[in-house]
Amino acid sequence: MARMVSYVSAAKLVSMARSNPRLAIIDVRDEERSLQAHIPGSHHFASGSFQARMPELARAAAAKDTLVFHCALSQVRGPKCARMFSDYLSEAKDDSAIKNVMVLERGFNGWEASGQPVCRCTDAPCKGTRTTPNCWKTPNFGSPAKRKKDNRPLAMAHQKQ
Repeated sequence: MARMVSYVSAAKLVSMARSNPRLAIIDVRDEERSLQAHIPGSHHFASGSFQARMPELARAAAAKDTLVFHCALSQVRGPKCARMFSDYLSEAKDDSAIKNVMVLERGFNGWEASGQPVCRCTDAPCKGTRTTPNCWKTPNFGSPAKRKKDNRPLAMAHQKQ
């Protein structure tokens, strides 16, 4: 049975990332990821090589239950890769932990325009921590006191220390 692909807003994704350590953000932009910023903690699987790398993504996301895909605007590449990966999981017929495949509404451009955190590091994968040069978070993630001492990846920032 094919998994349904749904859409999620940037604000909802922030809330989900705080409460779900089993969520991964998949950036399918190609060269623009290296020229622009990216969502802290996201994983890069460029759309140009995505189909060939789907087994790698399945292994890397084995412990995740939710994957959120995006490209620049999430109008073509993000939704296409999300559907392709959802179909891949269905055809693989394994008991993958991945139950939710989503697309970020308005993509990275909408994420950044809404004031959500971005990172400009060159790490692969991005660790999404403030101790990584060029990574930073906006006030949308926790209290100022917590942000000063919180160097964990975005998807783990909700857990108690």
